[in-house]
Amino acid sequence: MKFIVSSSALLKQLQSINGVVTNNPVVPILENFLFEIEAGKLTITASDLETSMITELPVEARDTGRIAAPARILLDTLKNLPDQPVTFTLDEETYTIEISSANGRYKLAGENAADFPRVPVVKGSAPIEMPSSSLARAINKTIFAVSTDELRPAMTGILVQLADSQVTFVATDGHRLLRYRRQDVGAGQTANLIIPRKAFNLLKGTLPSEATPVKIEFNQSNAFFSFNQMRLVCRLIDERYPDYENVIPVSNPNKLIINRSELLNSVRRISIYSNKTTHQVRLRLTGSELVVSAEDLDFSNEAKETLACQYDGEDMEIGFNARFLLEMLSNIDSEEITLELSTPNRAGLLMPTTPDDNESILMLVMPVMLNNYV
Repeated sequence: MKFIVSSSALLKQLQSINGVVTNNPVVPILENFLFEIEAGKLTITASDLETSMITELPVEARDTGRIAAPARILLDTLKNLPDQPVTFTLDEETYTIEISSANGRYKLAGENAADFPRVPVVKGSAPIEMPSSSLARAINKTIFAVSTDELRPAMTGILVQLADSQVTFVATDGHRLLRYRRQDVGAGQTANLIIPRKAFNLLKGTLPSEATPVKIEFNQSNAFFSFNQMRLVCRLIDERYPDYENVIPVSNPNKLIINRSELLNSVRRISIYSNKTTHQVRLRLTGSELVVSAEDLDFSNEAKETLACQYDGEDMEIGFNARFLLEMLSNIDSEEITLELSTPNRAGLLMPTTPDDNESILMLVMPVMLNNYV
């Protein structure tokens, strides 16, 4: 069985799905890509049992057939070849793969395609369409807050709540919570899906920058994303997601409005002087000024800056983990942000002062105890 393909076109497709392949998979066959040729089209699949990515590209081929090709050696070979047509000769009896280029011949050992796990198929789900730019934005705005604690599996994914007229993405690690909602995408149905972090990370890396509709389908156990010639199938996390709505404080009488980049840069500088274990920075709010400070008593380091702001509320002092604040401030686009607070020991809410018409972003961050109220 033979086919001819452009080395760079094949490399581009393999690189887009290579993130699925793990170094020490549960089943050794998963160190391979599955190649399937039919009607002049090459379909390539990569899987780790939980997540599968499938891509396809046109090739010159008269035959049909299937073989599993070792991912690492194939990628390394193609990376080091100049752009040129290459001929693949596949022997389905001995599972050997021979690659012929303009001035070279490379022989590698494949495996039996029959051992490669089957990719689940979706049945009976009404598809939802979402622009690739909106999906990429939703992933970027939430994925950094996903928990890595395997003891709480529900929080190691992003909750996607589908409703008739909106879609909500939620991520939390217990210290902060992100809720990103789009009002311009309606699902026409209601459902709660917990998508694993790995699947969304892979999607984030492959979603096209130009406007492309992404079709989303799901059943009881899997979610399916398809766009252009790419498909991603992932197993849903079958757990109950924490009731996040109850965590969001409703009454927050103290409101701070401040320039986002000024606060971001100030926290970045002040955090250099914070304790390396707690990363604690203090925000002292009085009238029209905000004092950002930090100290590391172990090394006698301290720093303080005063920023102009609009503050409506009682004078107060509150502590936050600088790393969480920096990540959250970096993921807001608006010029000004609003920080809503109630008391120094309750969560603060961070959001853009002027929200976009089609989206709403709410970021919740838990405070850290300051020494003076222990």
